[in-house]
This record gives sequence, C-alpha cells and structure tokens, in this order.
Amino acid sequence: MNERSARVRWEQRTQQPLLGLAVVFAVAYAVPIVWPAAGQDVRALCTAAEWVVWGVFALDYLVRLALAKRRWEFVRTRWLDLAAVLLPLLQPMRLLRLVSTLLLVGQRARLATQIRLTTYVVGAVVALLMFGSLAVLSVERESPDGNIKTMGDALWWSFTTMTTVGYGDHAPTTGLGRVIAVGLMLSGIALLGVVTANIAAWFIARFESDDVEERRQTAAIEALAEEVRALRAEVAALTGASGKVPRPAPRPGVAAEEP
Repeated sequence: MNERSARVRWEQRTQQPLLGLAVVFAVAYAVPIVWPAAGQDVRALCTAAEWVVWGVFALDYLVRLALAKRRWEFVRTRWLDLAAVLLPLLQPMRLLRLVSTLLLVGQRARLATQIRLTTYVVGAVVALLMFGSLAVLSVERESPDGNIKTMGDALWWSFTTMTTVGYGDHAPTTGLGRVIAVGLMLSGIALLGVVTANIAAWFIARFESDDVEERRQTAAIEALAEEVRALRAEVAALTGASGKVPRPAPRPGVAAEEP
C-alpha cells in the first residue's frame, strides 16, 4: 500500500510539469515545419528539445516502475507507456517521437481526476488536428506529386480526414503520408464515438436522476399516507373505547374549556 501511495504521489506531482514539457515538445516539433527557412542551429535546438522531452518521459516511466510493488504487473498493465518509451529507439524518426510523446501525454492526462472527459476529448481533438497537420506537411511538402504544400492545406486536409468527410481536394501521395492519414481517420472515428457516448451517458444520468427523485417523492407520499391511516385507526380505536371523541390537551397558559 505504501509503495502504491508513493507511485501515486509521484504521478500527481509530476503531472503538470510533464504536460508543460509536452507543450515544449509541440513547439520544438512545429518550428522546423512551419518555418522551413530556419537555420541549422534552430533545427538542432528543436531536435535536442524533442529528445530531452522524450528522455524525461522515459525517466518518469522508470521511476514509476521502481516505485511499483509488483513491477511485472505494472509493465503488463502499462504496456502502452512502455511501447511509447521504446518506440523512438527503434528508428530515430521525428514522427515516431511525435507518436510516442502523444501516447505518453495521453496516459498521464487520464490520471488527472480534475480533467473531465469532455476537456480531455477536446484537447485530444486539437492535438491530433495540429500534429496531424504538421506531420503530413513535413512528409508531403517535398513530394513532387504532393498537393499539400502549406499549413492551411494541411489543416484543411486534417479536419476533413478526422471527420471522415474526405473531399479529395487534398490527399497524401507518399507512403508515410498515407500511414498518417490512416491513423488520423481511426483516431477521428474513435473520438467521435467517445463524444457520442459521453453525450448519451449525460442524458441517461439526467433521466436516472429524475427517476430517483420521483421515486423518493413517491415513497415519501406513501409513508405520509400510511401515517395518516395509522392515526385515523388510532383515533377510531380511542373513540370506540370511550364513546366520545377525545379532546385535545390544553396548551400551556390556556385554561381548559368547560364541557
């Protein structure tokens, strides 16, 4: 129990700093794509920032693993965290670092009790929209047959892809761009499902709350009616035993009336 408490405390304390580092990663990832004319020093700085952020997330995973009492169970239940940590090591690609960082941020954000599902879904939609646009622009801009050449084109393509509209005016032509498109489509369908389920659950909860309140009021009315029936029966019993209706007791300070 103490081991689990130590891990939970660590996760709670590091949640906000890690989310801040995720913002740093987002900026470092976006700058070379949005600013193609950036110098080599700027690109090197952005790449270093991306690896530093990934390294901090990897260190966070190792610390949580060390604090876990049942480490094998921790690895088995947090396999997505492990995959996100190991993913950039398989092939040093910026896209893999992007995917792994998004996975790690998503896992840590779900630990926050103060972040409601709607806020999380909105944040996930915005993050996927922006990072999907940046990722497809980075691989399609240099393609001879590509038609996604500007950030505006990339944003439009990402929005239509996530919503599964697919106008077809812009489409990836490279293999990696199509892989990004598949991931974006699947993510968009999943997020739309979450939004729909969340709205349905809200309506169901409201209806259940109304039903509970109605049942509570009905039970109170039935209890009150039962008490009234019991009082009537008691009055009838007293009347039958004495042959007259019992008079109410006089209030203090008021003289009793003579019959």
